[in-house]
Amino acid sequence: MESKSKQAVVLLSGGMDSCVTLAMARERHGEGKVAVVHAGYGQRTQARERRAFEEIADFYGIRERLVVQLDHFRAIGGSALTDQKIAVPEDGLAAEASHAKIPVTYVPFRNAHFLSVAVSWAEAMGAEAVYIGAVAEDSSGYPDCRPEYYRAFQELVRAGTRPETRIEIVTPVITMKKSEIIGRGVELGAPLHLTWSCYQSEDAACGACDSCLLRLRAFAEAGVADPISYRRTVAAKS
Repeated sequence: MESKSKQAVVLLSGGMDSCVTLAMARERHGEGKVAVVHAGYGQRTQARERRAFEEIADFYGIRERLVVQLDHFRAIGGSALTDQKIAVPEDGLAAEASHAKIPVTYVPFRNAHFLSVAVSWAEAMGAEAVYIGAVAEDSSGYPDCRPEYYRAFQELVRAGTRPETRIEIVTPVITMKKSEIIGRGVELGAPLHLTWSCYQSEDAACGACDSCLLRLRAFAEAGVADPISYRRTVAAKS
């Protein structure tokens, strides 16, 4: 049944998790009541992620789109995704090491910047929710993907918006395994074939970075064929 709720804003990176999050938001709020926002931040695969964003939005016929460019992340540096001098690790999942060691692909406090853009837009349009496809455990262990991070940000939204503003920060896949996210995406008919996860390639996915390995393992666990192409595939350990 289509919800009679107000509009929702979904942060859509172009990756698998954000794509399924969008599908879940559409299921809850109804067709035509979802807007999408995409942030480029000087990452290595910026152009490819933007293409994935546009193709997913086209697939769903979404007209309300906001694209922002956060170039300060490249100037700040400190991440293999934005600093060409820092190599992207290959052939080893950081998530399987201790989460006390944050991988070099972590972009310092990135999701707060993304959420701030989305909340500003949501308040301006009178939307009631902001969705983000953060995943806590079955991922690379980034500190800005933890549930407590979003609980704290929810309080910030309450304190920093108009008294009449009611915006919920929604993280529908945060406790799910990647394989479960794929399963949910398949159930909802999400266009997983249009998504992009690779940290360093823009033609065929490298198949060796943490993000590719997590994706490959998840599709294997889900028993679903990954619909994108890879330069190489490394056996994913379960």
